[in-house]
Amino acid sequence: MIRVAVVDDERLVRSGLRMILGTAPDIEMVADCGGGEAVKAVLDSGAEVVLLDIRMPDVDGLTVLRQLRAAPKPPVVAMLTTFDAQEYLTAALREGAAGFLLKDSEPEQLVRAVRTLAAGGSVLDPGVTRAVIGGYLTAEDQAAAARAVAGLTPRESEVLALLGEGLANAQIADRIGLAPSTVKDHVRALLGKLGGLNRIQAAIVADRAGLVARIPRGTC
Repeated sequence: MIRVAVVDDERLVRSGLRMILGTAPDIEMVADCGGGEAVKAVLDSGAEVVLLDIRMPDVDGLTVLRQLRAAPKPPVVAMLTTFDAQEYLTAALREGAAGFLLKDSEPEQLVRAVRTLAAGGSVLDPGVTRAVIGGYLTAEDQAAAARAVAGLTPRESEVLALLGEGLANAQIADRIGLAPSTVKDHVRALLGKLGGLNRIQAAIVADRAGLVARIPRGTC
């Protein structure tokens, strides 16, 4: 079972997400709360995946994200956002967010997103993709990113391209015929070469570098 916590200041939103995710046989909702009690509730619950409102009135989502990521065994955190919260996206990305989802995402999309996050992948709602990529890249040294990509081995570039599609390690392994443990080693190596980026940051770099488009669909 995938243990999930939802942090949002609106009780109605939390109830809706609990109802949606509760329909999945492999997902267990272990906590839902507002920002004030979020860190303790999430860590006490043993949640593996957290869906976290990016903007809350009592304790903002970035503060909660920062504290959760500093825990000894931090959960994977995806930010729940709206179209009018784009100024927060780059900051959340820098703090280690593994994904961004709109609050009005379709139920099936939310369930898939939780499964992807639990499997080590990243999620990026199409509605916020342009804002996340644009905001991050304008704040980064693109020349340094280009040099880092150029320093990857051919296999690392291939893995990075698939990571750029949002695939988890097991999915990448299936696509290119490698053991998941080998893919994990490649991912660890390429993230290090890219300057210690997380998966979603690396996915953005892959997209910007044109690596994603270079992998023909349906090939191994």
